[in-house]
Amino acid sequence: MPSASPAAPAIRQVPAFITISLALLMTSVDSTIVATVLHALQRGLDTSINWAGWTITAYSFGFVLMLPISGMLSERMGRRRVFMASVVLFTLASLLCGLTDNIYLLILLRALQAAGGAGFTPSATGIVVDYFGSSRDRAVSLFGSIFPVGAMIGPIFGGLFVTYWSWRGVFFVNVPIGLLILWMAWRYIPADPVRERQAGPRLDYPGLGYLGVCLLAGMLATSFLGERDVAAGSAQVLVPGLLAVLAACLFFRHIRRVKHPFIKPHLIYGESFGVVNLINMVFGGITIGAIALVPLYAGNRYGIDALGSGTLLVAQGIAAILFSLTCTLAIRRTGYRLPLYIGGTIIALGMVLLALPPAFGLPPFLWLTATAFLVGVGTGTVNPASRNAGLQLAPNHAATLAALRTLAMQIGTITFISIVTMVLSVSHDPGYSQAWVYGIWALVVLAALPLVAHVPEHKGAW
Repeated sequence: MPSASPAAPAIRQVPAFITISLALLMTSVDSTIVATVLHALQRGLDTSINWAGWTITAYSFGFVLMLPISGMLSERMGRRRVFMASVVLFTLASLLCGLTDNIYLLILLRALQAAGGAGFTPSATGIVVDYFGSSRDRAVSLFGSIFPVGAMIGPIFGGLFVTYWSWRGVFFVNVPIGLLILWMAWRYIPADPVRERQAGPRLDYPGLGYLGVCLLAGMLATSFLGERDVAAGSAQVLVPGLLAVLAACLFFRHIRRVKHPFIKPHLIYGESFGVVNLINMVFGGITIGAIALVPLYAGNRYGIDALGSGTLLVAQGIAAILFSLTCTLAIRRTGYRLPLYIGGTIIALGMVLLALPPAFGLPPFLWLTATAFLVGVGTGTVNPASRNAGLQLAPNHAATLAALRTLAMQIGTITFISIVTMVLSVSHDPGYSQAWVYGIWALVVLAALPLVAHVPEHKGAW
């Protein structure tokens, strides 16, 4: 296959793709495996479910802040260098997460772990675009089948670790995998061309600060609101809430005024880019958050143990993988809009059934497995189209666009998980409350379907 550029060195595509896929798989597993061990983690560190839930939220928070930065660094410093540095940071943070005995330190280390994982997607996408030539659209689409694998095996391993070892195992398992990825990257990914290390505009630290304060303050307000002994009108809720709104206003004002903003305004809400970001947030990010909490839902509503609830997502993962692969092969003929319409509708249907009690005489485990499978069909159908819809608009900035796509998805995940953990912390029947959340979310997905008509259509390779 031809390379993306005459200056790009040759690459062994299969082992290189396996290398970057392992890294994406590792971070995907970590985004779901922790949800399975929340109860064990809560007991082990003697904390509330609200603060235990922050181990998931902090992971998403680290992603949100570091994704645009890692995309920019990948463009300037080189894909391989950023990729390997990210693996080192992720692996080291995982080791420290497994060793800590303090919930607040664990939350901080989870954000650091996510900062490392945030570098995987932009650098991996850049490597594929640079070296995979005319096959790059299909190679990038295959990324959509990697994340469901992580969503599938993460909860299984989480259940196994809790049952036969400790919640700490969900972090320790990353260490040998990270070391293997480092060795493979050193051997199979070519050194970065000199052109990738050229200087560019300085990083927009004020913009980064405004966004960070907005997200962190918003999550703090939500977290305190979820505590039983904190009133909605208390200073603990109002102060960070108002600070989040102020920081958001300053962020959007700032990026419209500076020459080289942290995130360019048109990439957030501009024509074509804006609607693609919304699609990624609604159909991707929030749905990921909803699926990540299915094991917790199974335990709260039906009393299914950690090992059993962890295996629930196997069907979802298998469905997402199969349909992602199928749509990857078909997307050059179907274009982007048809898979988005079909996948979004199936996601909404799956969420409705997930909220309803078991029917047709099925036991809860089989009912949840079937509904998770249906959601997997929807996400697998959506993934290739939503991933390529943004990249084909500006393939020369693939790393940055890949970072922004994941950024939109992570914001959706943060929003959903923060709201759900808040609701559960004040609910007398957490399982029933979470069922209502799933039902409401199905309506939101259906309401978002008209957005698909504004997604830029494209058929064939790009």
